[in-house]
Amino acid sequence: MLMVGTILGGFTAPAFAQDSAVPVPAAQQAPVQVNRPPVTGSIRSISVRGAERLEPATVISYSNLSPGQEYSAETLDTALKDLYATELFADVVITGAETGALVLEVKENPVINRILLEGNKRIKDDKIQPEIRLAPRQIFTRSKVRSDVDRIVELYKRSGRFAATVEPKIVQLDQNRVDLVFEIVEGPTSKVRAINIIGNDQYGDGRLRKEMFTKEAGGVLGFFKTNDSYDPDRLAADQQKLRAFYLTEGYADFRVVSALAELTPDRRDFVITYVVEEGPRYKFGTVEAESNLRDLNATTVNSYIRIKPGDWFNAKSVEDVVTGLSEIAGAQGYAFADINPAYDRDAEKKLMNIRFRINESPRVYVERIDINGNTITLDKVIRREFRVNEGDAFNAIKIKRSQDRIQSLGFFQEKLEVKQTQGSTPDRVILGVDVEEKSTGELQLSAGYSSLEKFIVSANIAQRNFLGKGQVVNLGVNWSRYSRSAQVGFVEPYLFDKNILFGADLFRRDYNSFSNTGSRRNTTYSQASTGGALRLGFPITEFISLGTRYQLEQSKLTLDEGTFFTDPDGAGPLGSSCDPLRAGRYLCDQLGTTISSTVGYSLIYDNRNGIRATRGQRVVLSQDFAGLGGDVRYARTRIDGTKYFSLPKDFLLSVHAEAGYIHALQSDPGPGRDAIRINDRFFGAQLRGFDIRGIGPRVQRVLYDTPTTLATTGDPITDAIGGRAYYMGRIELEVPVSANIRALGLRPSAFIDVGSVFGLKAPRLANEPGNCIGPDDGDPLTPRPVQILTPGQNCSLGTDGLPSTADDFLYQANSGFREFFLGNSPSPRLSIGVGVNWNSPFGPLRIDIAKALLKQKGDEIKLFSFNVGTQF
Repeated sequence: MLMVGTILGGFTAPAFAQDSAVPVPAAQQAPVQVNRPPVTGSIRSISVRGAERLEPATVISYSNLSPGQEYSAETLDTALKDLYATELFADVVITGAETGALVLEVKENPVINRILLEGNKRIKDDKIQPEIRLAPRQIFTRSKVRSDVDRIVELYKRSGRFAATVEPKIVQLDQNRVDLVFEIVEGPTSKVRAINIIGNDQYGDGRLRKEMFTKEAGGVLGFFKTNDSYDPDRLAADQQKLRAFYLTEGYADFRVVSALAELTPDRRDFVITYVVEEGPRYKFGTVEAESNLRDLNATTVNSYIRIKPGDWFNAKSVEDVVTGLSEIAGAQGYAFADINPAYDRDAEKKLMNIRFRINESPRVYVERIDINGNTITLDKVIRREFRVNEGDAFNAIKIKRSQDRIQSLGFFQEKLEVKQTQGSTPDRVILGVDVEEKSTGELQLSAGYSSLEKFIVSANIAQRNFLGKGQVVNLGVNWSRYSRSAQVGFVEPYLFDKNILFGADLFRRDYNSFSNTGSRRNTTYSQASTGGALRLGFPITEFISLGTRYQLEQSKLTLDEGTFFTDPDGAGPLGSSCDPLRAGRYLCDQLGTTISSTVGYSLIYDNRNGIRATRGQRVVLSQDFAGLGGDVRYARTRIDGTKYFSLPKDFLLSVHAEAGYIHALQSDPGPGRDAIRINDRFFGAQLRGFDIRGIGPRVQRVLYDTPTTLATTGDPITDAIGGRAYYMGRIELEVPVSANIRALGLRPSAFIDVGSVFGLKAPRLANEPGNCIGPDDGDPLTPRPVQILTPGQNCSLGTDGLPSTADDFLYQANSGFREFFLGNSPSPRLSIGVGVNWNSPFGPLRIDIAKALLKQKGDEIKLFSFNVGTQF
């Protein structure tokens, strides 16, 4: 603990004061202490007393006095001021004026030993210290301390804490040293208690407040607000927002007369008052164009102007026209086209006449392309994404496309921009891109929980910019209740520096399917797949590319022998054959090992503006053909597309649709058996509001209560068996959030999902009423008689055909069942709901709450679903 020796009197600097100058005690105001009896004289000698660090000759030189010099009271006053001006002395006294033997008695300012901050919690030391100009081993001066206090106060003002105070104190040490301590009382954040608007007749205060960055404090969601603190810079921005709003509504003469921010009496919050003058509302009058560019005449310019005379004046529409014309001129090679809208206001008729003038400018060529900030990524990885080369004619559309392609790499910061600067001559332009590299390596060791797959463990390592060459290397292992997988992959996007993509993958996947009994899931068949794939891709046009692939895969489907197998002959061990009564004929028919050799292609159209797209679309047509060797033969076709729309107020709308069909190229293996094996069928994309594999063809097994009556209570057993065709559509609206919520990684949305899975040949179904068990005769060595029933048959009543309690057969209610084929319908399933993506500290999280509005018999619904620790 420091013992404070001296407090600089009157040094408190309240942050809310308009003038934060710190008063200095009068005793420290460079006093002129001169014995004044002689008015004039000649300096006989000069000596110095009290100097410790400074040499006497140095002190004398600062006074600008010398022996033999004539002096007067004014001369000595000037010498005192000169000595104080050096800021080396805390006190100076000149004596000996009556004899001419002058003595300069000085007290040197102390040296700062260290500088400490106390009381600051909201703003950390590393933010405050750059504002302090004083430093250890410098001379302590009050003026410099006052300046440092002012800067600290200003820092707190910028953070919205206008009630903060800063008090400097010194701790005296030996050898004329001091510790300088800034004691800070931060105070609460100064909020905006109210926003008042005077002079607004056409729009209410509430409507105008919505246009402002600054919001009033309080409210139900006040805890989440970050823009309810007072900020002078934001106050100026709000005035511009008000003006922009009125200009879009036709009020061309609108102005903010004054904007006043006043502290409340308790000096904690602010009340902001705007005085505005709306003026009359204007409409567009005549809209004309003139152009001095050879390749862009006035007629062409007029065809791009979407403003109609008679519409309400809108400054944003004029700005959009200028932006559009700039892009059109840029596409013609005019990088610095001079486009000026000339306004002619007709105040009497309330009309705004506009003439768009395109002045003459030279056609521009790219002089060079500068890339800065890439410390890992090679220059060529960025340059190959540019659609223009050095020496090419400038083209704004190609440059915008280049920017989107660089952004889509995913190696750099969001909102990357290719900037244009004047080259060495007026017809030359320099393109520059300043990139800020972000981490492209991923090491994920995570555990999570999914409402669909229960506990999940994942270990993945990937590098999306391997050695800075843009290559992708990945290795991963995943485990959950129903799936286990391991894969390794490599992608070279520019093979041999040509625009040809090459990829290779090896994988092993173990998947356990399940049947549903009410809310319980029971594992049924297991599928083990091992294989590899090769890929090649190349562009056809700027937005169209073609990808080809070959995959060789071995799949084995098995059932648990102890549960689903039996030995009907009694000659072999248990588990010699699949029991259709236990597993279902539709599963027994699928068991075995197959090898599939598949070749395919994908035709892709993609003009999105990045990975997190806000505009553009992506459409993919894929076909795969199995039969180039192997055991299975089919043709599978899929198409999917997504389009993004940027809406006003930062809303983002995405529309997604996909569909698929698989056609067998071989005959059915038998009655009730589809030629497409279960592991090659479609199970459809996940529809929120429905359980995993919750729609589409399925077999439902219902128990018999009696030999002729099916159970109406209890949960039937349901197996999803997939279909040959499916479709799915999705409309999702991402809702904008405040900067504070966005910083947390939250992205809420509302959605509508629709889809179906269908087209499967009906499998062979079982109808087993069960067995009748005869009465127990009490002899444990004598087995009870069994009567096996056929559909519609009842248990025998007795040997005489009459009811008898002695030898009646009794129905064994839990052994009979009947199978039904459900869900094989193209009729749409529809759900609606809300969800949120959250990049949480535990990994990506997706939460959805959805209600199924349209469903078919046999569908399985699910209101709530979430995933943590897995990618989605």
